[in-house]
Amino acid sequence: MEKIYPLERKYHMSNNTILLGVNVDHSATLRQARYKDDPESTLAEPSVLQFALLSESAGADGITMHLREDRRHVQSADIESVKASMKTRLNLEMACTEEMTEYALKLQPDSVCLVPEKREEVTTEGGLDIIKNYERVAEVIKAMKSVGIATSLFIDPDREQIKAAAELGAPWIELHTGAFSNQYALGDWQKEWGILKSGAELADSLGLVVNAGHGINYDNIKQVKQLPYLNELNIGHSIVSQSLFLGVEVAVKNMLSLMRE
Repeated sequence: MEKIYPLERKYHMSNNTILLGVNVDHSATLRQARYKDDPESTLAEPSVLQFALLSESAGADGITMHLREDRRHVQSADIESVKASMKTRLNLEMACTEEMTEYALKLQPDSVCLVPEKREEVTTEGGLDIIKNYERVAEVIKAMKSVGIATSLFIDPDREQIKAAAELGAPWIELHTGAFSNQYALGDWQKEWGILKSGAELADSLGLVVNAGHGINYDNIKQVKQLPYLNELNIGHSIVSQSLFLGVEVAVKNMLSLMRE
């Protein structure tokens, strides 16, 4: 029997279909390489909005965007234009700062995913330490819940972190699949897979909806999709990369096909 979750978990999977959230950040990375000083110029390309809408038309269940504090790729104007035009749902990745919390409360995305953030990193590396940041994470979850925004926590598949997520009352977690993805490329992934699998099973037993993301591509998806209790995958860089050769819609459709075959 399918689980019935509270209202804030309304986007959980149905009929065992894994949902796909397309992260469009790196379409903005490409634009910023040329138009960093004027990303809103009529000449600036590629269009992040167009990438998001094409992803939706190809079957994406939602769009994920990370507004980093240094604005290295996605800009607030990108997020607001996507939110105004999209037909599915918007997931905002954000750090647990006052600035980002205020922005999210004003924007009113469908959900937020709390992530760690370091200026020196190329992309998000590692999960958010919610034990270390317990009080601040609790404050953000409470603030989001007060206006009907669901909160997901991007965490490593560590049992203590997962238990803390349940204690905090977050409806969703997003398991960081980076360690598994790195080892999969080396052909030595079984240990990391066991950690991921155990984490997903524990999370489900604690009533958490299980999402996953980071480093997922067209090769390792065949293993990732076997993660138990998997609700949604957030995939960005690999889809953006493939879209350069195949076009956005084909790249998204190909990923969906691999996820659901």
